[in-house]
Amino acid sequence: MGGHRLTGETIETEEQLRALLGEPHAVTAAKVATRLNALTRRFIEYSPFLCLATSDRHGNCDVSPRGDPRGFVRILDEQTLLIPERPGNRLADSLRNVLQNPKVGLLFFIPGLGDTFRVNGHATLTTDASLLAECAVEGKLPRLGILVEIESAFTHCPKAFLRAGFWQPETFVARSELPSNGEIQHALDAGFDAETYDRERAARYARREGFY
Repeated sequence: MGGHRLTGETIETEEQLRALLGEPHAVTAAKVATRLNALTRRFIEYSPFLCLATSDRHGNCDVSPRGDPRGFVRILDEQTLLIPERPGNRLADSLRNVLQNPKVGLLFFIPGLGDTFRVNGHATLTTDASLLAECAVEGKLPRLGILVEIESAFTHCPKAFLRAGFWQPETFVARSELPSNGEIQHALDAGFDAETYDRERAARYARREGFY
């Protein structure tokens, strides 16, 4: 738990937590559904980006971004989603976690919108060609996908985005203000050629090499 000493003022039970926070409003509790409907499915159809939360059998957690053209997550039916798996760094943290613990959480984002859409469910990995056939982008089919059986689905309020000013252009940060990936690697290994790595990486991305 790092070097920070706990003061003893910790919350250890849900009773303590509820005493501090209170109970959720009835309207808030009522919005949690076990399936999509004609209105809520639109949040998925409009979304080009989501975060996927997984954990392994020991509870070690991972959150991974997923993005593609708008509506890339296929709605197979009101309780089943298909997330195409695109080429990545091959660490496959999320995929390995799903094999150990199928419980997942999804958070869908829509550019410019503060409201997000949350889905919790049970995931499996599939290579079913008939399901993946409609997931082609730039002529490339994914080799596998993540099927998610919805257990709960609901909209999440925009307070976090409003507090952060997330979509306000004046809050945007120039990429040059933060270290590049090459510079971070160089900090770990003094012999690493950060400049060459960053230049070649930018060129690959400009060619969209490895995107699909």
